Amino acid sequence: MGKTSPVKDYEKHADTDSSIRSDSPAVVVSDVLEKRVWRKIDIWILPIATMFYLLSFLDRTNLGNARVAGLQKDLKMTNHQYSVALTVTYVPYIVAELPSNLLLKIIGPNLMLPTMLTLWGVVTTLQGVVKTYHGLLVCRFFLGLLEGGVFPGLVLYLSFFYPRQRLHLRVSAFFSAASISGAFSGLLAYGIVNMDGVGSRAGWAWIFLLEGLFTIAFGLCSFFFLPASPSKAKFLKEDEKLYVEAKLKEDGATAANEEVDAFSWREVGMAFKLPQMWMQAIIFFFGGAVLYGLAYFAPSIIQGLGYTSTRAQLMSVPPFAVAFVVNMIGACISDRYRCRGLVSIFSCSLCVIGFAMFLGSTKHSVQYGSLFFSIPGAYLGAPTVSAWSANNVTPHTRRATALAIGFIMTNTGGILATWLLGSLSPPPRYTKATITLLVFSILMTIFSGLNLCYLWDQNKKKKSIRQTISRHEEDPMLGDKSAWFEYAL
Repeated sequence: MGKTSPVKDYEKHADTDSSIRSDSPAVVVSDVLEKRVWRKIDIWILPIATMFYLLSFLDRTNLGNARVAGLQKDLKMTNHQYSVALTVTYVPYIVAELPSNLLLKIIGPNLMLPTMLTLWGVVTTLQGVVKTYHGLLVCRFFLGLLEGGVFPGLVLYLSFFYPRQRLHLRVSAFFSAASISGAFSGLLAYGIVNMDGVGSRAGWAWIFLLEGLFTIAFGLCSFFFLPASPSKAKFLKEDEKLYVEAKLKEDGATAANEEVDAFSWREVGMAFKLPQMWMQAIIFFFGGAVLYGLAYFAPSIIQGLGYTSTRAQLMSVPPFAVAFVVNMIGACISDRYRCRGLVSIFSCSLCVIGFAMFLGSTKHSVQYGSLFFSIPGAYLGAPTVSAWSANNVTPHTRRATALAIGFIMTNTGGILATWLLGSLSPPPRYTKATITLLVFSILMTIFSGLNLCYLWDQNKKKKSIRQTISRHEEDPMLGDKSAWFEYAL
């Protein structure tokens, strides 16, 4: 006898205490069970993923706060050397992304992600005791190496638990930690720099020490709470696990059998042949330059508007707080109306407005106000494109590769941003950098529109194919090329 399918198993175990409805011919869904399952996963998984990314972004970008607090002066660094320190972080970060994503399922995210977090916490802490520029470079190298797989790894990890049209809100929920960290790091740095002289250490050193120690503590605790997959989640009952697995397979987020989702170099190669992957890779590159330029240099930009170093830390908080709100609203709209492309275009348009304002005016109030467009635009765009990319590539290895390529491009853009704003474009106007980022924002808008049109056209062609063949005639290895796999628009 053949094995019972997960869907049939689910139907046997499904709750009978509510009215039953059918979302599709494949899966019978209980309203009570459906709400309970996603609520449980949101409560158990999202806070951990959010904290992972908050600490990742905080520990990587707090160098900007430390710079304003006196790091560059104390270590006798030039602007060129500061840009080198940022670049040194990105090189191993980029190198680590693809192998990290391919190894995530093999090693297990419940082991790999907490280990990465704990170790980069150690490196962050060590930045607080460096005495020389070269010591800082060593720390930044290992920080990038250990953090490299965290963002693509978290997006991939969430795709283990959520169907495609539920993913954007969840990716935005944890990515919102980036905007929170931008606001939080400013507040935290504002308070910590007052510890200047405590223990014979400078205030900037305490930024690294305190934030690093907290990261270590959270990393050790996360070993006990992070499940490897829905089937290994102790907080889910058996019928709930079966339901999640059935929904993921029905949605196309996971393959119908393990052989299709297994690792193969063929699938790695297939990812490089996807037109949508390359269009989004271009968006990732431009978006990375915009995102990391603002993340690393917002305190310096604000300081250039005439504020003191401590005041600049505080004034960096409001734009990032607005970015958090915009990010969550945009994610809700994207999931509710299934409009990833339109939200991406909107986010890029906000960046266009912000950089145009900063470039076109010499009034400090207008330039500061421009950050309320560019920062929310950048922080809405990144999770939107990430979810869009994850939605439109399957099976697992192909998706893991495509996501890794996207984030390699993001961090390559980040390298460019560090030089644009660090040494090639002098403050306070940052004219060359602003023009470049404005052009990038316009190009992101164009490529978002092109990708949307391409995916719409492909869905139209797939609809025609479905009328001519039956599903069982298809090669199960087609993945996202299957006529029954509709691209998320």
